[in-house]
Amino acid sequence: MRWRTGRQSSNVEDRRGSGGGRRGGFRIGLLGTAAIVLIGWYMGANPLQLLGMVGGANTILGSLGGSSQPTTVSSTPNDDAGKFVSVVLGTTEDVWNPTFQQMGKRYTEPKLVLFRDSTESACGYSSAATGPFYCPGDQKVYLDTGFFRELSGLGANGDFAQAYVLGHEVGHHVQNLLGITDQVSRLQARSSERDSNALSVALELQADCYAGVWANHAQTQLNMLESGDIEEAITAAASIGDDRLQRMSGRRINPDSFTHGSSKQRAEWFNRGLQSGNLRDCDTFSG
Repeated sequence: MRWRTGRQSSNVEDRRGSGGGRRGGFRIGLLGTAAIVLIGWYMGANPLQLLGMVGGANTILGSLGGSSQPTTVSSTPNDDAGKFVSVVLGTTEDVWNPTFQQMGKRYTEPKLVLFRDSTESACGYSSAATGPFYCPGDQKVYLDTGFFRELSGLGANGDFAQAYVLGHEVGHHVQNLLGITDQVSRLQARSSERDSNALSVALELQADCYAGVWANHAQTQLNMLESGDIEEAITAAASIGDDRLQRMSGRRINPDSFTHGSSKQRAEWFNRGLQSGNLRDCDTFSG
């Protein structure tokens, strides 16, 4: 991926300067997260609640006097990982701004928060164990760049595999701006657990498709892709499919419990957006 000469976004909030949102945090990694999620499914508990419990001790410590935010915040990362994600974020801005203009809408650029181990967001306390995420409450993407090592451990190597992850999270921001996120939340509130999971899968697959749309236009506008980049992104999408994570955790594959989609679905929807470059071809909810 050609990124070193790219424009760095100014919408970066680097909270890594003091070693993370709270001292004393710990990492359980992507596979540990998968195990917690699967335990939640098995016990009939909300996996997000269990993940919150993992950081509960740190939350209590923070309320007893620990700082919930780092003392040093920078908007211009100087390390390679920080520069890389800043440039990738810049390409999403260069793609989604004109795309929204063509739809007669205004694109509000999201902030990217870089943190280490743990941090606070409008969606609550989060640790690196939860992986990258988008918070609609503050319109920010949260990323501990250590996640890229976890991704590599799953066989998804390369800089464009990492760029796909950010493209996916910005895809959730696009959904939020278009009102899709709120629509899904309202439907989930009156749905069974099985139907709610299916809606979650559709939302995640659409974010994968939107990441493909971004990659299509970024290549057309910026000529950023190199040989092998597309394969890296497709491999990354497939590496974090629900079926693969369940299998790696030694559990029975249960499609009704999927919340992000199978490896095949994730790779196919990213590729569909990549080939089309059109948001209209990312309707994952029909049928």
